[in-house]
Amino acid sequence: MERNLSRRNFIQKSIISGIGLATIQPFSALAKAPKPKIRLGLVTYQWAKDWDLPTVIANCTKTGILGVELRTGHAHGVETSMSADQRETVKKLFADSPVTCLGYGSNFEYQSPDPVKLRWNIDETKEYIKLCRDIGASGIKVKPNGLPDGVDKEKTIAQIAASLNEVGEFAQDYGLLVRVEVHGTKTQELPNMKAIFDQVTGKNVKICWNCNDQDLLPPGLEGNFNSVKKWIGDTVHVRELNIGNYPYQQLFDLFAQMNYSGWILMEARTDPADKVAALKEQLVVFNQLVANSKRS
Repeated sequence: MERNLSRRNFIQKSIISGIGLATIQPFSALAKAPKPKIRLGLVTYQWAKDWDLPTVIANCTKTGILGVELRTGHAHGVETSMSADQRETVKKLFADSPVTCLGYGSNFEYQSPDPVKLRWNIDETKEYIKLCRDIGASGIKVKPNGLPDGVDKEKTIAQIAASLNEVGEFAQDYGLLVRVEVHGTKTQELPNMKAIFDQVTGKNVKICWNCNDQDLLPPGLEGNFNSVKKWIGDTVHVRELNIGNYPYQQLFDLFAQMNYSGWILMEARTDPADKVAALKEQLVVFNQLVANSKRS
């Protein structure tokens, strides 16, 4: 009951209810928000593609990787063909575990000059948005996947943005995010992604940073990052944090500077024999990167 709430909880509830800061000024120290927390999660691509859903949840729990983006076509079988009861079962499996179902990793794309293919991708996105709502996920991942040859670049960019606006408006009615992966030939170049988002109107349509080599093209990682920073959402895709030449520490510094409090999702490319051990190793590297992050 309300009278049994602690002063801290009362203040938090007051803020949510829209009570002005002046009302809570005597308790301002108690009302300070907690520091943002960046967390490591998993995309089921590669390392979890052969795990059924109970195994995904069990292995994430074992490793301390407590967020997961389910990808289409994998052994967990979470697809729109599921019945209402099956969807409720998926939702309950996550609710009864410490693992958060962040969303769904679809392959829907909006660059095709064929209007029939384009409409199919938009309509199917909407069906998977319903699935995300039913399983308790917070959003769906989509992507642009290139700029078709022989089609005016600006026309395709406008078409992708218009498609994102349509699916974003639909997702808004379900309280979900549309996470747009920086993906595809030419569309993964940040100036082109910025051109798309300059025409995106939905506040729930966000960029999912994808750690591509193209991020390092002029003006470099920091310049490219800052050009789209205002649209970055709550998920980021990374590869193995201790393999390759991508400047992950610099990236983590940039996230620290913007007080990023979302998820860094492991989208692995290698095929280790013991994937649970590999996830534990990545968590150690992740924690080191976070600890070494510079805020200025």
